[in-house]
Amino acid sequence: MSMITERPAEGQSPGQLEKASRPSARALFGAYLSLTKPQIVELLLVTTIPAMMLAAGGWPDLGLLAVVLVGGALAAGAATTFNCYIDRDIDEVMRRTKRRPLPQHTLTPRAVLVFGTVLTVVSLVLMATFTNWLATAMTAASIFYYDVIYTIWLKRRTPTNTFWGGICGAAPVLIAWAAVTGSVGPVAWALFAVVFFWQMPHFYPLAIKYKDDYARAGIPMLPVVRSARRVNTEILLFTVLTLVSSFAAWPLGTDIGVGPIYGITAIVSGAFFLLEALRLVGRSRRGEPLKAMRLFHWSITYLTILFIAVAVDALV
Repeated sequence: MSMITERPAEGQSPGQLEKASRPSARALFGAYLSLTKPQIVELLLVTTIPAMMLAAGGWPDLGLLAVVLVGGALAAGAATTFNCYIDRDIDEVMRRTKRRPLPQHTLTPRAVLVFGTVLTVVSLVLMATFTNWLATAMTAASIFYYDVIYTIWLKRRTPTNTFWGGICGAAPVLIAWAAVTGSVGPVAWALFAVVFFWQMPHFYPLAIKYKDDYARAGIPMLPVVRSARRVNTEILLFTVLTLVSSFAAWPLGTDIGVGPIYGITAIVSGAFFLLEALRLVGRSRRGEPLKAMRLFHWSITYLTILFIAVAVDALV
């Protein structure tokens, strides 16, 4: 909707109205920043730094660390920006997303597309110049996978979208490892599996809370199209697989610094994670209020604690 179709107030010219309606520089900055979904970027960086530290056997080269952090943040921001562009039609009908810049008409679709393209180019140039071909290729593949495979193809077609979408969410672990070593080792794959499986018990509670929103938008998230029993089963299954993957990283990484600090942390934090998942499932079976966001928030705490332990063991 045009911002200059309003009738000017008495004594106000159309040009004055247009100027008054134009977003401020601060509002535009906030709009562009929100496209990158900083909370997601923060979570990705939580896994990137410890993975690089473990791959390097301590602190990696600080220049390389800065490049991977900045390049990774820009790449994640590019992916989420394109996601906002592609999903602008459904964002308008979902309460959770209707305040994003495109539904609010703070930015134009063209501006968002240009912004995403610039972020993509800058991130890949940084990675190609200062890391290696494997890390750069995986960065490019992650952007493509998230926006084309997940957002365009899977998200609107299948309830397994969260499962397959987990690949790009876990990719920063592999990218970080490749940036340091030029390859991807068994421990990197184990940590990748942790983040990959973790995303189901992390995201399903959010999908439960916003089930009506997704249904209104026609998005077949698992809680929308499957029974509560099926959702409960998957939450428990993938929580267990997350824990198994975290335990596997311990023996796989003993020769590169994964020790008892990580192992004990994985066991204790994993036990709390599983307990919270069991509580959610128990409340569901008894027909009690679910309090699904408790598991959502605890899942973030769990992943943060686990990867902090990775970093600590790398330094010890």
